[in-house]
Amino acid sequence: MMKHLRAIFFILSLLAVMVPAAQTMLPKYEYRAVWVTVIENLDWPRTVARDSAGVERQKAGLVSMLDSLKALNVNTVLLQTRVRGDVIYPSDIEPFSYLFTGTVGRSPGYDPLAFAIEECHKRGMQLHAWVVTLPLGKDNHVARQGKRSLVRRRRDLCTYYKGQWYMEPGNPAVKDYIVALVKEVVSKYDVDGLHLDYVRYPDRTAGYPDAALYRRYGRGMTLADWRRENITSIARAVYECVKEIKPWVRVSCAPLGKFGDLTRYSSLGWNAYDAVYQDAQGWVRDGIMDILFPMLYFNGNNFYPFVRDWQENSNGRHIVPGIGAYRLLSEYGGWPQLEIERQISTSRSAGTAGTAMFRAEHLLGCGYGLYEKLHHTKAMLPPISWAKGAAPAAPKVVFASRNDSTMCVGWSSVKGVAAEPAIRYNVYGSLGNSVDVNDIGNLLVSSLTDTTFNWQCRAFRALTLAVTAVDVYGREGEPSFVTLGSDEDVLVQELELPEQQVWGSRIEVSDIYGRIIYKGKYTRRIGVRGVPGGHYVVRIYDRHGGLAYSRHIKTGQIQ
Repeated sequence: MMKHLRAIFFILSLLAVMVPAAQTMLPKYEYRAVWVTVIENLDWPRTVARDSAGVERQKAGLVSMLDSLKALNVNTVLLQTRVRGDVIYPSDIEPFSYLFTGTVGRSPGYDPLAFAIEECHKRGMQLHAWVVTLPLGKDNHVARQGKRSLVRRRRDLCTYYKGQWYMEPGNPAVKDYIVALVKEVVSKYDVDGLHLDYVRYPDRTAGYPDAALYRRYGRGMTLADWRRENITSIARAVYECVKEIKPWVRVSCAPLGKFGDLTRYSSLGWNAYDAVYQDAQGWVRDGIMDILFPMLYFNGNNFYPFVRDWQENSNGRHIVPGIGAYRLLSEYGGWPQLEIERQISTSRSAGTAGTAMFRAEHLLGCGYGLYEKLHHTKAMLPPISWAKGAAPAAPKVVFASRNDSTMCVGWSSVKGVAAEPAIRYNVYGSLGNSVDVNDIGNLLVSSLTDTTFNWQCRAFRALTLAVTAVDVYGREGEPSFVTLGSDEDVLVQELELPEQQVWGSRIEVSDIYGRIIYKGKYTRRIGVRGVPGGHYVVRIYDRHGGLAYSRHIKTGQIQ
């Protein structure tokens, strides 16, 4: 008889939200990031554009990808902006990448970086410019660039090692060149973040040809300390450059997944500090990095203890573990989806600021259903709480009105810092006489630039709204509340079930503490007065007192 059950829950004739018992409230603040790779046309663009039709295909490909990522509640896109000595925007410093047109230096007729920023912002997503810092590519890549290559233009900045060209971190002029690139991007574009990749020495540096530079610039340091200082000086210069131009732009990097050996677990000689000279934990300790995206593309004890090590040494900055979605593919290990699920759950329980998936194609392919399951609500970006200043003041609600299908609320604007982008506003709503602004499920709209909000919905009785101001650092001020209703308004739960004699005669509704808030004879409609939106359990008992039906529900959300 159970298969004949048809239960549809409504609150005040609105769409109710069913919450399975296994689901828990997800964090309100969390990076849901993904790397979008340009090199080799892996994620975008998938094809070159030689005419206007090709341009439209490129644009449509990005739009489709972003729509899919938005549906998964991704909120941060790390877009490869500098590839290997070439870039995806019109630059005064480096040539346009051939990956868009098939020809080095040729523009596709639009600005891919500007287009991507605009499309991300339309969807409420951040775009961080991903800069591949030191690698310049193999011989064939450099040869393709010809006289436009950095190797031809500034051979003094370059080193050849094991079949590839690199910018030489031991040359102080390299730092200035990288800073110039970063300054160009941050000054010209409305990027939300600047993300450094490969800001490190090459893998396995035995025989790396920097002896002459070490003798010249070593200043009595050991070779290892000198190399670490070279990389740190680049990270520091980039951070200071970005913060001088736009202090709100988030600066991050992607260090190797293991910082160093742990007491109980070895890095097996492959770590950031000793192998490639990245003192990334020192960077957050010294305040020259906002976010670390450690590339933890491992499983088992090569992942779990190391993610906790990163978080324990975060110094209050954001740790966002990079997770290898590509590992789900058979050619890269064929991991079960359960392993990725555990890694995301472990990162949350460790207190990290979110996770980042490598890369977009694999997330949208083999990892789509898994990510959808683990990120079933949207999330806001964690605030840069260490920035100067304080969270904005609470907006003052100046009017609120409603009728059976429309409500409107308006508030006074909150003054921000003149040199920073304008303050934006969030509106939360819940049925009843209170609203929990810490529950992301109550968020009706975010990042409003206007100071009014109109909401079209089906008929309702009691409704409470909260308005908050958010600054460009993501700091959210205290809420202002307004209730469009009274204590006497009724929260109504409607159930469409089989006939009573099938199920029995008694129904109970209890809150999360187990307190019974409604008990009575089974009917198809029950009304409960004065109860705020929240989590509840509905139980129906048969005529013999046995439990015939139980369901966790969440009331008070507006969709």
